[in-house]
Order: sequence, then C-alpha cells, then structure tokens
Amino acid sequence: MLFPSEIYLEIESAAEEPRVLCIVQDTTNAKTVNERLTLNLPASTTVNKLYEDVAHKAGYVNGTFCLAWANTGDMVKLSAPLDQASEMSLVLSGFEAGKRNFMQLTDKEGEQPQVASDESGTADSSGLDDSSQDRFIGPLPRDGTVGCSSDYSSPSYSYSSILNKSDTGYVGLVNQAMTCYLNSLLQTLFMTPEFRNALYNWEFEESEEDPVNSIPYQLQRLFVLLQTSKKRAIETTDVTRSFGWDSSEAWQQHDVQELCRVMFDALEQKWKQTEQADLINQLYQGKLKDYVRCLECGYESWRIDTYLDIPLVIRPFGASQAFGSVEEALQAFIQPETLDGPNQYFCERCKKKCDARKGLRFLHFPYLLTLQLKRFDFDYTTMHRIKLNDRMTFPEELDMSPFIDVEDEKSPQTESCTDSGAENEGSCHSDQMSNDFSTDDAVDEGICLDNTSSSERALKPKSSLTFELFSVMVHSGSAAGGHYYACIKSFSDSQWYSFNDQHVSKVSQLYITISILSNLLILCPNSSTNAYMLMYRLKDPSRNAKFLDVEDFPEHIKRLMQREKESEEQEKRQREIERNTCKIKLFCMHPVKMMMVENKLEVHKDKTLREATEMAYKLMDLDGVVPLDCCRLVKYDEFHEYLERSYEGEEDMPMGLLLGGVKSSYMFDLLLEIRRPDQVFQPYKPGEVMVKVHVVDLKSESIAAPVSVRAYLNQTITEFKQLIAQATGLCAETMRVILERCYNDLRLLYVPNKTLKAEGFFRSNKVFVESSDSADHQAVFTDSVLWKLLDRHGNTIRLFVSLPEQSPGSLANRTSCPKASADSEDSFDGAKGSRKSVEAILEESTEKLKNLSLQQQQQQHQQQSSSTSDSQKSSEHSDFELIESPAQEPDAASQPSQTENCTRAASDTENQFPSEERSDSDVNNDRSTSSVDSDILSSSHSSDTLCNADSGTLPLANGLDSHSITSSRRSKAHEGKKETWDTAEEDSGTDSEYDENGKSKADAQYLYFKTEPYSHEDGSGEGQKCLLVHLDKRITLAAFKQNLEPFVGVPSTQFKVFRVYANNQEFESVRLNETLSSFSDDNKITIRLGRALKKGEYRVKVYQLLVNDPEPCKFLLDTVFAKGMTVRQSKEELLPQLKDQCKLDLSTDRFRLRKKTWKNPGTVFLDYHVYEEDINISSNWEVFLEVLEEPERMKSMSQLAVLTRRWCPAQMKLEAFREVVLESSSVEELKEKLSELSGIPLENLEFAKGRGTFPCDISLLEIHQDLDWNPKVSTLNVWPLYICDDGAVIFYRDCTEELMELSEEERNELMKKESSRLLKTGHRVSYSPRKEKALKIYLDGGPTKDPGQD
Repeated sequence: MLFPSEIYLEIESAAEEPRVLCIVQDTTNAKTVNERLTLNLPASTTVNKLYEDVAHKAGYVNGTFCLAWANTGDMVKLSAPLDQASEMSLVLSGFEAGKRNFMQLTDKEGEQPQVASDESGTADSSGLDDSSQDRFIGPLPRDGTVGCSSDYSSPSYSYSSILNKSDTGYVGLVNQAMTCYLNSLLQTLFMTPEFRNALYNWEFEESEEDPVNSIPYQLQRLFVLLQTSKKRAIETTDVTRSFGWDSSEAWQQHDVQELCRVMFDALEQKWKQTEQADLINQLYQGKLKDYVRCLECGYESWRIDTYLDIPLVIRPFGASQAFGSVEEALQAFIQPETLDGPNQYFCERCKKKCDARKGLRFLHFPYLLTLQLKRFDFDYTTMHRIKLNDRMTFPEELDMSPFIDVEDEKSPQTESCTDSGAENEGSCHSDQMSNDFSTDDAVDEGICLDNTSSSERALKPKSSLTFELFSVMVHSGSAAGGHYYACIKSFSDSQWYSFNDQHVSKVSQLYITISILSNLLILCPNSSTNAYMLMYRLKDPSRNAKFLDVEDFPEHIKRLMQREKESEEQEKRQREIERNTCKIKLFCMHPVKMMMVENKLEVHKDKTLREATEMAYKLMDLDGVVPLDCCRLVKYDEFHEYLERSYEGEEDMPMGLLLGGVKSSYMFDLLLEIRRPDQVFQPYKPGEVMVKVHVVDLKSESIAAPVSVRAYLNQTITEFKQLIAQATGLCAETMRVILERCYNDLRLLYVPNKTLKAEGFFRSNKVFVESSDSADHQAVFTDSVLWKLLDRHGNTIRLFVSLPEQSPGSLANRTSCPKASADSEDSFDGAKGSRKSVEAILEESTEKLKNLSLQQQQQQHQQQSSSTSDSQKSSEHSDFELIESPAQEPDAASQPSQTENCTRAASDTENQFPSEERSDSDVNNDRSTSSVDSDILSSSHSSDTLCNADSGTLPLANGLDSHSITSSRRSKAHEGKKETWDTAEEDSGTDSEYDENGKSKADAQYLYFKTEPYSHEDGSGEGQKCLLVHLDKRITLAAFKQNLEPFVGVPSTQFKVFRVYANNQEFESVRLNETLSSFSDDNKITIRLGRALKKGEYRVKVYQLLVNDPEPCKFLLDTVFAKGMTVRQSKEELLPQLKDQCKLDLSTDRFRLRKKTWKNPGTVFLDYHVYEEDINISSNWEVFLEVLEEPERMKSMSQLAVLTRRWCPAQMKLEAFREVVLESSSVEELKEKLSELSGIPLENLEFAKGRGTFPCDISLLEIHQDLDWNPKVSTLNVWPLYICDDGAVIFYRDCTEELMELSEEERNELMKKESSRLLKTGHRVSYSPRKEKALKIYLDGGPTKDPGQD
C-alpha cells in the first residue's frame, strides 16, 4: 500500500508528461467502420509503438495496415500515411497532447489487414507488457483539462485503455440500448463465487420447460460464456428474452436495485422444488426488528422483518448536510425516534397514549450484504426529482458488529407479535427509485473508500461481522438519465476491474488509492458520477468459496460449454466469411418487369467473375427468362446511368481483384447486362462516355425512345455524327445534333472540328438528332421548328383531372350550361366521327350560357326543365372529347399536328359572362377542407435558373417525353412579348392583370394543351369523370381553367381547382396568373363547383360555437368576405345562407362573429369593425358564429368577455358555462360580477384560470387542488393570468364549501368516468400519469396485452 507522500510523488511524476489521446477508426471492414479504438498514450510514445498498440487492439498483424489522419484540413497530414518505422515521438509527428487525435486504419497497398492468429498475438492473446498496462492512470482528461471526466463520454469509443479478454481474463456485455443497469448487476453476480457455483450446480431439465423461457438456464448459459468465451463481449438478448421482454424493453431505463429485487424474486419462483429453492435467502437475506417501546412502562411491541438490501439515506429530510460515510448512515438507520405530542403511542399495558420510542434493530446480517445509497430524492421546492451527489465514503472492510441488536428479545417486559408480512422479500423499506438512464460511458469519479493502514488492521481483532467490499455499482448522470457500470474486485487475484458494458479494464492501484483517500481532488469535486449500490461479502474462511475451474465443472455444464464452443466457432467462421465478402449494388433491366431492378450482390472475394455472374443471374430471377450466356456483369454508375467498362477476357479473375478489395462501400455498382440471342455484347472501354440519342421526326412531331451510343471525349463533332449515323441509319450530312446539358440549356453542335469534351460532354449525356431536307435547316436554331418542338417536349407534363359530378338540374341553379350539344356527344361516342375544335366548343358553350342566363331571368321554370332534359341526355354519353387543333395559317412557323390542341391563353369573349356572386357552399357545404393556395409555395421565378439531371422520361400520347420546365426556352420563345407577374395582395388570390372574372388582359399566347378520357384502373373513381391532360406547364392557372370550361360545363369563374397531394389532402389554387411550373408529371387535380374568388375576396369557413356542448366546435358553411366589408354587412349576407343550408333562422342582433384560433374562441367582432382595417383577414380564414340568448352586450373594444364556470366541491360537479362581460381588467370587478351571478359572498369567492385549449377540461378529481386558485393579482392582464382577450375560461368556487368525501369504491368509479370523458374529448388524463414503465420479469414467457392499456 502506498503512503500519502508516495502517492503525491507518483501523481506528480505521472502528471509531468502530457498524454496523447488517439481515436482510430477501422475503415477496412463494414462491420468495424462504426467502431472506434481508443488509446491514451504518453506523448513520448513513438509512432512505431503506436502501430504495435493499434495492431494489438484491432487484432491485426503489425505491418499489414496503414494509419492515416482523418478529418483534418492540414494537407501535409493528408498527403501520406504515418511511417510505421519512425522512431519519432507522437508530439513531434504532429499529434496534439491533451486533445483528441482522429486516425483512420486503412488497407495497405490495396490488401486487407491480416487477422492475427492466436499464436501470433491476437486480440485474444496477451501482447501488452506491464508498462503498457500501467500507462492509464485514472479517467481521461478532456481537451487538455484536468478532471470532470463525466463530461468526456461518447458512445463511439471507450473511456480508458481497454484491455482484451486475455489481458483481463474477463468478457464484457453488449449494451442492447439502455441495459447498462442489467449489465452491471449480471457482472456483479458473475463475480460472486457462491452465486455462480450454485447456478452451475443447478441442472436444467429440457423436458420440463422451454430453454428460451428459462431464466436460470439462460443465466447459466451466459455465465459459461463469460467464463470461457474468447469474445471481447457477448450479447444479453437471450437473457432478456427469457424475462419475457421484447425489443422495446431494451429502450426502457430502470433502476439497478429494482432489477435486483425483481430478478431475485423471479429466480426464487423458478427454483421452487429444487436444491436452490432457498439460495437467495441463504446468500442475501437478513433480519431486523421493527419495534415500539413505551417510555413509561417499558412495554415493547415488535415484529421481525426480512430484507435483501439496506437503503441508506444520503441526506436526511430537511437537512442541508449529508452523512459523510456509510457508518453514519447506518447509525441513522437504526436511530430510534420519539413518538410524543400528537404522535403518542397507545400502550396496550398502560391503556392510554404514552410517549414511546420507535426504531429498527438488526438481528441478522446476510452473507452477502447489499447497501443501496439513496441518491434519488424529490425536491419539494422545485417539484422535481433530483440526484444527491454528496460525497459519502465507505470502507473496504465494514464492521457491522456495532449495529447488531444484543438485547434479550424475550425479556419479561417485552411481548412478541409476529407479523404475517414478515417474509417480505426485499429491503426493509419499500422506497424504490426508478430512474431514466442513457448509455453514455462514464468514469468512476466519486467512489470514496474509507481507508485504514495495514498496521492498524493487524492490531484490530477480527470480528465475525467484518464484511469485505467487492462490488461498487456506479451511476453517472442525473435523476433524469444516466449510465451504470460496475467496479468489481476479483476474489481470485484481489485486482479491481471496471466492467463498463462491453469494455472491461483493469483499474490501476494508484487510481484505487486516490479513490480511497478521495481528498486528492484530481477528480471532479462536484461530479455526478458516484457509487449507488455496494456489495460486501462476510469474511469467513469457512464459508468463503472460490470459483469453479473449468475442469471442475459438473457434467451438464461441460456439455453446455462444448455446445457453446461449437456455436462460437461456427459464428467465428461465419464472421471470417463475411469479412471476405464483397457487397455491392447490383442493377438489371428486367426483360419481363420492364423496369430497372435493384438488389445487393454478396460474393466472396475469391469467387470468379463467371461464378459471380451466375449468382447475379439467380439473384435477379432470370432463370427461364433469358439464357445465362446472354448475361454479363459490367461496371456501372447508377447515378449517371453510365456503363463504365466491361470485363472481356477476365471471366476467371477473382472478384476481390476486379472490385479493388473488400470494402465497406464502393464508388461504383454492377449491372447485369442482357442481350438478345442474335446480338453480340459491345465492349465498353474505360474513358468512353455514354450518350442517349433521341431521334426527332419533324413531320410527325415525335421524339423516339433513346438509343445508347458510346463515344470518346476527344472525338470531333463530325466523327460523332458518323457514329450516330451508324447507330440510327440517319444521313450524317443533313444531321443536326442538339446537346441537352441540363433542362434549361439546349446547344446546337455545329462546329465540325470541335471535340465532345470542348462541347461539354460528360460521363452520361443526352442528345437530340434530326436529319431531313426541310427548309427548317436554314432557320436560326432558336426560331426553328426543331427548337420549338424540343422546347414543348421539355415543358410538357401530364395531369390527372377529376371533374365534378353533375346531377340533373344542378347546373341551371348555378347559371351554368351543359358541356356540349348532342351533336358533339354523338361525334365523341363514335370513334370515326369528326372532332370539334376547342374554339367551336367554347363558342357553343358561351352561346348556351348566354341563352340560359336570359331564360333564367325571364322563364325560370321552363329553363329549369330544359336544362334538366339536356343534363339527363348528356349524362347518357361520355363527357370527353379528343380535341383537334384549329386550322393554322399556311405561313406559320410551326404547324401543330391534328391530334393537339393549341388554344389561346385568354379570350376576350369570355368577359361577356355574368359574374356569379354566390359562394359554392350551397353545393359543397359539407366540406371543411382548407383552401390554402399551395402554388405560392413554389414560384415560377425560381425555374429561371433550374438545372437538374435527367431523371428519365415518360412517353406521352404523341410520342413525346415529359420533362421539367425550361424557363430560358420560354423567355426566348416569347421574346418581345410582355411578361407580367403577380403583384396583388398575397391573400386575395387574384391579380390586377385580370379583370373581375379572372380573364387575362395580356396578349394572347398559344400553349400546348391536349386532353383524352381517363378511367381509374382500381375502380375507385367509378362514376366520376376524369381527364388525362397533356399541357405546357408554362400555362397560367387562368388559361388552364378556361381550357377546362367545355369539360366542366360552367364558366371558369364558377369552379375551383384543387391540387391533390400524396396524402390525399387538397389545397385550392387561386392565383390566376401563376403558371403550373410547380406541378410535375402525374400530379392529381380535382375540380369542384363553386364561385372562384375575385380580387379582394377571401374564402371563410364559419363554425358554430356551442360552449356547453360536448363538441363545442361545429362546422356550418363556407362563405366569402370582401375587403372593406363591415361585420354587420357580412352578418346580413350570412342570414339567408344560414337559413337555407343550416336551418338557422336568426336576426343580426341575436348572433355574433368572433375570432377562432383552432378551438379557442377569441376576440368578439363588433358590428362596425371593417375587414382588413380593424380585423386582419387572410386566405382560408375561420370564424366562430355564436348564437346569443339576449341582445349583444359587447359594444366597445375596452370591454372583456370571459367564460365562467362554477365548481361545486360538495357535489363534485361543474356547472354550465356563463359569459361575463367586464368593463375593465380589474380582478375586483370580476369577483363582483361572479358574486352577483352565483350568490357567493365576495369574501368567500375564489377563482382560477383554466388551462389548455377550450373548453379547458380537467378531471373532477384534480380541479380542487391542481388549479392556481385565488392568484394574488389586482388585474387580469398580468402574470400568472395574462387574460388580455375575449374567450378566457375562468373557474370559481366558494372557499367555505368542503370537498365531498369519497370512498375508495366511489373514487375508483369516478376516476373511470372521468378518464372515459376526458379521452373522448381528446384531453390528457393527468391525475394518474405513467411516468415510467414498470420493471417486470414475466415467468410465463411474456406479458398479456391489455386492450385498455395505452
């Protein structure tokens, strides 16, 4: 043992030399890439020695790997790996002392590191000398600072110089997630000879129980592995599975003392009727006397209790000073208390209440003594759980003789009373703490041992109650979370070890000595890392056992060990196979599925390319589809869709060489290429580029599917054209080649001698080629038909449009018309009939609308019957029509085909339609979908600089491919034309560029628009009319709606456009001059009937406020409010709608409108308030409509309307809400109004503000004590009330009214009713919170699910 002076000298010498922390990441294998090796070395250590230490830790042969810097900006460090032969110190080699130095372990010259064998010094062999073992002294410092090691923790690497299993002789346990508490207890039990030997002597009978569910068998198996395994750490999943736990339990944090008691109870249950039935009691159970003694007559009443551990208070309740040692806490534990005053004890002998003394006495101590230091407490000031980090020393040897009861239990003045509950298993006090812990590693800083010198021990007589400390379970963290690990002394060599999950390390003697003296504060003085549970063993040579050696194992344990050894060897072989397995992405264009299929190819590095091809062939399920000889593997870049190279003549080459070794990830992929039997595979050479060639036909205005061509970057344009001519059969002399570098960049390749590299070709490219004798060759490229065709091709998208269902007669009520005449329907029904142009349909629809409008004004009944007849006739036929383009002038630069519809973006004739003022709520009043204009989230301005990679094409009906917008093409196509953008109010959804009907005032523009009928394949849209629309995404919303008019059957002002998102949520698009550039292929659109908004109008959803209903918020209707409208005007417009749609017959002075914030009622809107001036209004606004029982009392903004509710504690009920209107924010006025309302005297009235959202529901079991009653404030608009707006909820009561007393049965019944009520209303039930999941071990294999359990 070191004396204090020697300790100081050793600390000084150790502290003189700085230390270097090296953190090494093994990047050579996918299994180890996320692990870290940590070395804490003196700064004088050489680079050569660093290589040796890393080789030993990683289990590699020294010299078969390299060490390089990682995550550094120093280019000198990145230039080359560290020289293994260097004798320079770490500091001179660029390492920084006191800081983290990150390194990477990499392959050497492309070869994997060689795994060391057992003979050559593996991870399982002793390779470190004594000096290397003594390098680690105490916890690691952080960033060069001393102390506070709890701050220095990371799940990625260990905290100390971890030794391998053969160095320490022990195996760690893997932390499943948050099972550090379990690992600490299991290691302590494993290091207890008596418990381990008794567990080995128990023999499992497989015929009696499933081994998976047997807790003793799984513990036995775990202990065998801990003693005999060569692994660094083993899993505990089999043990937790025997507990009946699933994977979620690994994420539950529990208390180690609680686990100890629960697990001991489970073992006792499993060991019934066996020799081990009383093992737990024999080893861990003690006895104590709980007594009360009368101070007048000496009469004593007592009972005998048992305990498995002794809970020791750290700091007494109400005290500021903690106990300084375990001995002090034990003395306080048995210190009796006096029962006097109101706490007097009724003495059976004296027959009266007398002063008495109550306390505990230890009668028997167990062989294995467990002390729990109660570090978790509750702070009643902050109302939070806290952890007490006070310093408490404890001795290595603890003499318990001063605490044993030596009095005669059977004295004449003592009467014994035996309690039936004396056999309670566990601690004598049931104070249990369950706390949340994390998996952060930590270092023991607060283990304080009381030390006495060896000479003093020799003089002290040996007591039969002397206990020897052998395990300290440490908690690091707070009451909210932390980490457990154990420091355990081995009874074999008296050496202390740190068992920190999978890391097992020796704890140096100097560190133990410092911990014993503990006043040498190189450790954090205020550390949150400290001892939590201590285990002592009685020093009795006659009982102290030794661990069973392997040769002394019982026969059933030897058989178990042999099975586990074979399983471990098999696992080791499997790991070796995985270590040499190449795992790479595999792609294949499946000939049956006609899509690119992705998979992962796992092939041993020694397998040949031929064998790998056969494996890929089976993996892609091509057997019977194509012959094997029609397949080959090629190097592939999936991101660029680029075939890098093929492997001709290398069929017998090992895959390890072809792929560059076994790596965690590869910078390339493999493609299983397939050819037809009559084809020959084309060789792909490194350096070639892939070109997808699309042939353009100007006559049919179509673009063909791509043809793949490989070229070299140094080829000229002329040579490239010849190559394309060979692949496509086109004439090279008249060929035009256009390179699409990105979506907004089309480049004509016209310089013959320019190379592909100079033109901007890359690994994967896309070109369009056209070869004809047309005059289009002479035109400037940006004015040519070819450019316009490609421009349209790049901007065409496909949309699915669902049209509204039109019932007979519904259109007439909306001043609308049928879509087309009977002639057009007949022509559509017959496939050979002639098609009508969009202009013809629009003209016909316009004329019908005019006539219908006049007829509606003059002859309403005749018009309705006529419209009904037309609607019925129209419904008998399809409502779709393939529209042909109108005839173009012969001198037009571009001649659209007869299958397209190039329509005008605006039509002046549409301005003749009458404006419909009614909202759409009369047809769609049951929908409460929010109408947010999602289009403003993606402005078309951003597309001017858009440049994305080609993500594939989708064929359109005319042979075109769909792509994203190319804004530069648009600006060039409409050069000289005025482009206007939205400048109106963002919320109005309209723009000054359009008139009151939403019609464009700009110059007419012709944009591509083509429709065809569409039906849902899944049948979900049966009966609903749908269109498949191909259009130019540069079209505005106004033009899009005008083009849909013939199919909807009403003017564009009478229907709305909703964009449908992936979750089927719909948002209305209202900004008419916005383009559809934010839409993409296959987006869904729903058309709904209803008046579209004009400038300055807002769509408003009206909800009825029913304060005393179970559901206080009820949707009524959609309406439209306009800027400048007063609240009274909006109420007058609402009256007929409320009567027609909601059957509410009201007058303007018998209802009010008020602000709605989710479910909370807010500001009351006064009749003279003006929207946008006094009341802020926005798109998709929501308001409450509240029906009044009496005329409106709110006349001024200075008034305050609050909702009050009386609480009647004597009846355990809440009365209905009643509104109180205050003239000011005075608390005195509120109390006066409540007193007047309820009749409660002013001096007895108490009030409290409700919590949460309206109606501020709270359990009747909580309201009386949980609310902040009668706050000490004079005004309502200050803390803690903050009542500044209408709609606040106030509870009030009579403070003299007593709370009803409930029996346990009545309380439980009320609790059930309240729980059901609050769950239905969506409010949290807080009177019985489940802060933690209880720790349970299930003896029947697992828990049974309770349907009512949340």
